[in-house]
Amino acid sequence: MSSTAKRGRATGSSEPAVVPAHLGEADAETWRAAAAILAANWTGSHTVPSRTLYPHQWSWDAGFISVGLAHVAPDRAWRDLRSLFTAQWPDGRVPHIVFDPGVTERDYFPGPSFWTGSPTARQRLHTPNDSVSDNGVSGNGATNDSAAGNGVSGNGAGAERATSGIVQPPVHAVGAWEVYRRGPDEAATAQLRWLYPRLVAQQEYLATARDVGGAGLAAIVHPWESGLDNSPSWDEALAAVPVAVEVLRRYARRDNQVVSSAHRPTDDDYARYLNIALSYRDGGYRDSDLAVRHPFLVECPGFNALRGAAELALARIAEVVGADPAPHRERAGVLTRQLVDRLFVPETGMFHARDVRTGRHSRARCVNGLLPLVLPELPAAQVASLVTALESPRFGIWPVPAPSYDRSAVDFDAYRYWRGPVWFNINWLLRAGLRTHGRHGEARTLRSALLDLARRSGHYEYFHPDSGAGIGSPAFSWTAALTLDLLAEQSD
Repeated sequence: MSSTAKRGRATGSSEPAVVPAHLGEADAETWRAAAAILAANWTGSHTVPSRTLYPHQWSWDAGFISVGLAHVAPDRAWRDLRSLFTAQWPDGRVPHIVFDPGVTERDYFPGPSFWTGSPTARQRLHTPNDSVSDNGVSGNGATNDSAAGNGVSGNGAGAERATSGIVQPPVHAVGAWEVYRRGPDEAATAQLRWLYPRLVAQQEYLATARDVGGAGLAAIVHPWESGLDNSPSWDEALAAVPVAVEVLRRYARRDNQVVSSAHRPTDDDYARYLNIALSYRDGGYRDSDLAVRHPFLVECPGFNALRGAAELALARIAEVVGADPAPHRERAGVLTRQLVDRLFVPETGMFHARDVRTGRHSRARCVNGLLPLVLPELPAAQVASLVTALESPRFGIWPVPAPSYDRSAVDFDAYRYWRGPVWFNINWLLRAGLRTHGRHGEARTLRSALLDLARRSGHYEYFHPDSGAGIGSPAFSWTAALTLDLLAEQSD
C-alpha cells in the first residue's frame, strides 16, 4: 500500500477503501460513505442512480458516476461507460435509460413497454448497427454512414437491449477523460479507443438530427432530455401541450409511491411529459420532420453548453488515440458563439431556453442558464455577467450552493425537484466553469459549500436550498461520486 493513502472500511468489494492521506478523519469518513454508496449501487455491469427510485442505468448519471469511480474503482468506471454505449442506437443517440432485464415493469415507470409501444418504435429500438469496430478508430474517428445514420454496434454481438428513445446531456466524454487522466495507462488508452468513435457518433447525432432550428444548437424533444425535468425553463413551451388526464389514468406513476408528491412534478406536468413522449415514440423516434409534427422543441443553454464541453474533452481524447483534435476544438468554439448569439439575454445577464416553435426565450432565470460558464471561449462580458448572477441573491453559492431556480421568483419551490432545490452535479459543473475562467476564490467557496452539504446531510439526490437538508432519493450515486472528486483535490 502506498504511504500516501490510508485504509478504510470495506466498500462492498473484497478490498478495503483507500482514502487519500491528506484527508482528516471527518472527511475520510465522508469518503468511505461515498465509496460505499457506489459499491452498493453497483449491479455487476453498471451503477444505478439509487436503489429506491432509479433501478436502471441512466445516461448522464453514468457520466458523472464515472468521475467518482475514477478515484476508487476505475475498472467499474470503464465498465459503466461501456455498458451504456453498447446500447447506443444506430443513428448515434445514446438513450437516457438502458433497462435492466432483471427489474420488473412495476418497479419503474415508464419502463420498456412504454417506450416500445408502437411497431415502428420497436423496430428503431432494436436495430443494432456494426459500423464501428470495437478496437479502433476509423480515419479521424467518425463513424461509417449507414441507412440509419452514423451508428454504433449493439454490444459487439448484435444483442438487443431495451432502452428509452430520448437522450440526456452528453457528459460522457468529460467523464471518460477524467477516468483516463487519473490513470493514463495502456488499458485506459484501449478504453478510450473503444469509446472515441462512439462519443463522436453521439455528438454528430446531436449536431445534425437535432439542429431543428437550423442555427447549430441541438433542440431537446422532451424536458427529460435536459436532465432538469420540471424546470421553469420549459413552462412556456409546455403550456402549448394539452393536458390529457386520460394518459395518467392509463399509466400509473411510480415516483409518487416512493417519494413525496410535494417533491415531484405535478400530475399536469407529468401528463404533458407522457403526451410528448408518446408523440415522439409513435413517430418512430424519427427526427426528420420534428418541426412540423412534434409539440415540444426547445434549445436549452445547459444541454448545448455540455455539447461544447464534450467537444473539448474529445479533443483531448483524440490526441491520445491518434485522431485529429482540431475539429473538436473548432466545433466547441462555434457552439460557444452560437450560444451567445442565440440564447444570451442581455436584460437578465443570463442564458435562457428558446422555444424553437415560437422563437421566444423563456423568461425564467434557471440554473441551466449559468452552465455556459464551462466553456473556456465564453467572452469576458458573458463570464462576468454569469458570475454576477451566480453570486447574487437570486442564486448564491454560500452557505448553500446555487439552487436550480431564481430564489426571488414567485413560483420558487424549495422542495419540488428542479424548481428550487440544490443539485450537486450542476454545482460541480459550475465550479468547473469558475475554475476555467480563473475565478478560483469563488470556486473554493462553492467547493466548501458542496462538501458541507455532503458532510451534514449525506449523499441525497438533491437538497433544500436554505437548510441544506437532503431531499429525494438517499444514497444517490452522482452525489457520492462527485463528493469523492471534490475530496480528492487538495486545493483549487
